[in-house]
Amino acid sequence: MIMGHVKILEYALSCCWRRKYKNFAIVAVYSFTISILASILFLTNSLKTEVSAVLTHAPQLTVQALSGGRHELISIEYGSIIRKIPGVGEVKPRFWGYYYDSLTKSNYTMIGVTEDSSDLQLLEGELPVDPGQCAIGSGVAKIRHLAVGEDLVLIDSSNMGVVLEVTGIFAADSALVANDLVVLPEQELVRFFNLPVNRATDLMVQVYNKKEVNNIARKIKEALPDTRPITRAEIIRTYDAVFNWRSGMMLTIFSSALIAFCILAWDKATGISADEKREIGILKAIGWETTNILELKFWEGMVVSLTSFFIGMIAAFIHVYFFDAPFLVPVLKGWSVLFPPFKLTPNLGLYEVFTIGFLTVTPYVASTVIPSWKNAITDPEDVMRS
Repeated sequence: MIMGHVKILEYALSCCWRRKYKNFAIVAVYSFTISILASILFLTNSLKTEVSAVLTHAPQLTVQALSGGRHELISIEYGSIIRKIPGVGEVKPRFWGYYYDSLTKSNYTMIGVTEDSSDLQLLEGELPVDPGQCAIGSGVAKIRHLAVGEDLVLIDSSNMGVVLEVTGIFAADSALVANDLVVLPEQELVRFFNLPVNRATDLMVQVYNKKEVNNIARKIKEALPDTRPITRAEIIRTYDAVFNWRSGMMLTIFSSALIAFCILAWDKATGISADEKREIGILKAIGWETTNILELKFWEGMVVSLTSFFIGMIAAFIHVYFFDAPFLVPVLKGWSVLFPPFKLTPNLGLYEVFTIGFLTVTPYVASTVIPSWKNAITDPEDVMRS
């Protein structure tokens, strides 16, 4: 019995090879379609993993001030009001902002730190302590051709040149953390942006019980109606939604490949060639059962679809994790000019692999077997005459 199935599989392989040029064309289109789908899913999942790693160190709760529905500087005195809420630990003001470097046409993220800041790891050097010092991300160092001990020249909010000595270059668990970062002592950053006295960019709130974060956020909103408490979970959900939307947009852009595959499957489903009909008639005439013919066509469809599936998945893996997905990354990562070096960690879930396989392999195999079944149950003489 087992040898019978093996022989049918062997004959199916010979049939595929006999029609090799047609099957090669099908495999090419099929593999290209699968590789596009897989590339988008692989990149989206890896970006989500990357962002989750970054946000592990984010504050449990961030409080921003709002004016006209837009983010503005927050009063540091709000911290004393928030501390009175039961369950709240430390409340620290945070000073940061964005800087556009017209020399390199890049956007930097500038953050003020104190002596006890230890969230980021230095690849080389040390954190800035004195005025006139800074630490920079590897992306800033590369684009400005800087090393530790050299000077970074920026233009402050008063349109005056500021010379900053580079004391360190950052490394981080994720390239997204510090690539575009410029870190200054806190008071130096306040002077650079000319921030008003007793104002901060936002407040970082520590919550003792993680289960109470949403409840604390609600109480802060009640006590300070002109603020917007943002939890770490909300930030993660926002990034997930952004990446899902952008991946959907990419799927829309490449819908032509999907349409090509649908046309291919439809053409396969609407009928089989005269040679294939004649072959089915001959097999029926020499004693093959209907189940044997369906098994033969099943294996033919599986050989083509699985070959395409594995070629497409391997091509997607190489495209994303070896060549950094050059055609997809700019769309999914966003508008920032200063991209970090993007060596993604593979994040292949069985769910994604199964989904791609189910949506691509199953329709093709079904479109191979169903029209063959119609001819397999027809009288062999009628099939060969037709």
